[in-house]
Amino acid sequence: MEEVLLGVDGLSLEALVAIAREGANVSLAKESEARIVKARKLIEKWIEEGRTIYGITTGFGALSDVAISKEDTWRLQENIIMSHSAGVGDLLDEETVRAVIALRIKDLARGHSGIRLETVLCLQELLNRGICPVIPEKGSVGASGDLAPLAHLSLVLLGLGEAFYEGQRMPGGEALKRCGIQPLRLEAPEGLALVNGTQVMTAIGGLAVYDALRLSRMADIAAAMSLEVLMGTNTEFDPRIHQVKPHPGQIASADNMRRITQSSEIISSHKDCSRIQDAYTLRCSPQVHGASKDAIAYARGVVETEMNAATNNPLIFSESQEFLLGGNFHGQHIALALDFLSMAVSELANIAERRIERLVNPELSGLPAFLVTEGGINSGFMIAQYTAAALVSENKVLSHPACVDSIPTSANKEDHVSMGTISARKCRDVVKNTEHVIAIELLCGAQAMDLFTNLKPGEGTQVAYRVIRDAVPHLERDRILSRDIETIVKLVRKGKILKAVEGVIGALH
Repeated sequence: MEEVLLGVDGLSLEALVAIAREGANVSLAKESEARIVKARKLIEKWIEEGRTIYGITTGFGALSDVAISKEDTWRLQENIIMSHSAGVGDLLDEETVRAVIALRIKDLARGHSGIRLETVLCLQELLNRGICPVIPEKGSVGASGDLAPLAHLSLVLLGLGEAFYEGQRMPGGEALKRCGIQPLRLEAPEGLALVNGTQVMTAIGGLAVYDALRLSRMADIAAAMSLEVLMGTNTEFDPRIHQVKPHPGQIASADNMRRITQSSEIISSHKDCSRIQDAYTLRCSPQVHGASKDAIAYARGVVETEMNAATNNPLIFSESQEFLLGGNFHGQHIALALDFLSMAVSELANIAERRIERLVNPELSGLPAFLVTEGGINSGFMIAQYTAAALVSENKVLSHPACVDSIPTSANKEDHVSMGTISARKCRDVVKNTEHVIAIELLCGAQAMDLFTNLKPGEGTQVAYRVIRDAVPHLERDRILSRDIETIVKLVRKGKILKAVEGVIGALH
């Protein structure tokens, strides 16, 4: 696998996923090394001159008026790591931690923090050697950065805290020892530089955005399959309809579903039937899916901007030999974008669950009740719809925005915070819930398609059906459905259904 070069700019969502999920190593660009060294020399010069600089020769937050002697600067930096390691709750998973480390390096690679090059390279070693610091996921309010989780990450650099290495949980110092890495002794302002940033919320959010991009295309595939077996028409995907309401996502969704259902004998078989119009969940699917696509595209833009930003405070500008105090650590952009994304992805689940209901309800579908023969002794997909309904309801709770809340911290010095990391964690859960809802719709659609033995489905739906049936057999009699659902979720996450469909009809938008 190719190495990902981390420099001043240019890190994409796809590269972040390669690091987080595919195990790609990282290296630091030569330009970034030079910028880091240049900023570091300025810090050393200012300390020698006895200048007053926040977080370097002063305390932090509400303690910023407390002067720190030159002799105590190293102790201040280590204290910030230990005192800020106050996280609680479940642990961030390995892929998220890898994304966090990569983004922390990426931020420092801009050369505005004053950190030593050897400290950045030690972070690089953690990532490339597979050391995964133990990071509790709760405790960040999303301003002054993700202080608590980033402190837990940084503990391992000091030989403290805990880490996973080669599948084992162990003291951080032991993980470093096994890799031949010496613990660091931090110098000013490295403790502050390591914890002050938005990398945790951005990492969680970045992976959620990537999954949402794929999920929005999978929703189009599932909706197209449902439309066919519910005897809907693809007239509603006619480009002329969408060109007069030209939202990009709507146009993209309509084009996707038109191509997916292209050449469908099922649709052609009832073109002269008496039905005037389809239900909204079919007819308005491009409008609903399209609005979510546009929201996902917006969230991607925000996340990729944040991924390539400098979020420390203070910021060192070597060219002018200045430091500036600001608030780039505030996560409001990420918080707003991911709260919006939660709502957008929830809507994909909302409309999918209503299509599931139409599929399993014989009064609405004209198909066997709960899509199974010998109803009564067999319940078929009855409870799968319950599960979809439960997930959709949970998503509605999770979609309450976190960003509209703020609790002042640090003795009211930090009197407005973003709660962006809560936004990110909620968004991650909404995406996972929606993956399961879409998987249930795909299972129901494939089950219904088994009934159309003499008619060919659309070019895209046919190949999606085959991938599903290669993994999960037709439901003739009741069996444990959770296994089938998880099997399809894995196909969705691995992109197998999507790749198969795109291999036949071209790339989906």
